[in-house]
Amino acid sequence: MATQVMLKPAPAPVSETGERKPRRRRLRGGNWPVTIILAVCSLSVFIPLYVTLAMAFKTTSQAVDGNAFSLPAPFSIDSFVQAWTLTNFPRSFTISVLIAAITVIGTIALGSFAAYAISHNWENKMFRWSFFYLLAAMFLPFPVVALSQVKLTAMVHLDNPLGVAILHIMFQLSFSVMLFTAFLRSIPSELEESARIDGAGTWQVFWRLVFPLLAPMSATVGIFAFLASWNDYMMPVLITADPALQTLPVLQNMFQTQFSNNYNVSFASYLMAMAPAIIVYLLSQRWVMSGLTQGAIK
Repeated sequence: MATQVMLKPAPAPVSETGERKPRRRRLRGGNWPVTIILAVCSLSVFIPLYVTLAMAFKTTSQAVDGNAFSLPAPFSIDSFVQAWTLTNFPRSFTISVLIAAITVIGTIALGSFAAYAISHNWENKMFRWSFFYLLAAMFLPFPVVALSQVKLTAMVHLDNPLGVAILHIMFQLSFSVMLFTAFLRSIPSELEESARIDGAGTWQVFWRLVFPLLAPMSATVGIFAFLASWNDYMMPVLITADPALQTLPVLQNMFQTQFSNNYNVSFASYLMAMAPAIIVYLLSQRWVMSGLTQGAIK
């Protein structure tokens, strides 16, 4: 009779302390429902992007032939030249960059200052209720207070790009303080105590110790502030009194009225305005994910 050999499973690996580590299971295959949903969501982004790229390099006759998915034949950059001239791209691009830069710097600075004060004085009712007040401001959109903001900026002579940047900072402050506060609570208090023992003051502790540790969250706040400022249409069009100082999103509105048939020029202009935001996000994507995960885990 043939003897049956019983195969015993291999023992679990043993750690340095002598404890057996739990064996991890290997997953066979992925989660197909989630994969399908993600694929559909990806197509909803890539298809419009493909149409934008294809239409931007077409001629006017190709753009109106009714086939948006066809490739340009031949490729043409005349639409980019026309969009550059019609929107006065160098000037409008510079104004948009300046507004976005002021918004990012101001949001990071004021948000980190306020979050540091709130997180270190949480036992004080004034600071705690200030935090709740800022959170409540997140539910107050700009259209609700648009009329009052237009009148106030005109009264103080801030109906210009600088006034738009200041309003962008104010409306981004609530979300930024919430992110910074969550991140600051994950920093051990022993680090600051050791710095104070060495003779550092509050200002030195913040700039030399705390602010460098806020780099991932600062990048996260910065990219959100940049995208909100760069893509904003309503606030610049209502606040800025001089049409020559308008941003790119406002000037691109002409393609929906005056040049409604020049689809290739419209898409070329949209692509030129969209490219900086895509580049900034791709360069700072890892910082965004790192800042959000580190701020959520204490």
